[in-house]
Amino acid sequence: MSSKTASKRKRDREKRKEERQEAKRRARSLKIQGRRVREVAVRDSRPTFLIVCEGEKTEPNYFRSFPVRSAQVRVVGKGMNTESLVREALRLQRTEESDELWVVFDRDSFQAEQVVEAFRLAEDGGARVAFSHEAFEVWYLLHFHYCDSNLSRTTYQDRLTECLNEKYRKNDRGMYRKLIGKVDVALNNAEKLLALHAEKPRADAGPSTTVHLLVRRLLEFCP
Repeated sequence: MSSKTASKRKRDREKRKEERQEAKRRARSLKIQGRRVREVAVRDSRPTFLIVCEGEKTEPNYFRSFPVRSAQVRVVGKGMNTESLVREALRLQRTEESDELWVVFDRDSFQAEQVVEAFRLAEDGGARVAFSHEAFEVWYLLHFHYCDSNLSRTTYQDRLTECLNEKYRKNDRGMYRKLIGKVDVALNNAEKLLALHAEKPRADAGPSTTVHLLVRRLLEFCP
């Protein structure tokens, strides 16, 4: 075999090798692109939640801790209350167009008229409300025991310190982890409290909470 022929065969082999490698690269690229398209499609098909909270840390820290996998959840802490909070939530909803809008606020010391108006605005705008009378901490306390006595905000914190065997801190990022093992107890206690106050105006239904309604929804999308 002449050196010229051998050289040509070598070039042909190298060319065929390069063509095979290029074909493999294209196949890998198409596979990756296809997977990305499927992942985007899955993400886009997940329900979206917008949760707008009265508090800037306590409630957002809790809801952001849920290990939601099959839904998209955005939690916002606005530092607003009652009517102004609901109006801001509805404004955000018009921008983001989430599937479910939830507004989280407390009775605190606001006038009953303000609470009633906040509920009216939410209902008219299609928002769901996670409302606590008197404070969000009633939801935490229900993880430990049923309580139908009206307590002050300070008393809730003292009770939680006893139940947790450590000082309760409002902005504790670990509250979800500390409470999740008792969530079934809290859900049942919250339902019981809600039934107890079923005939009362919302602003007077204390202690009570509808936070459990939002919690149930989020748990549907957790592993």
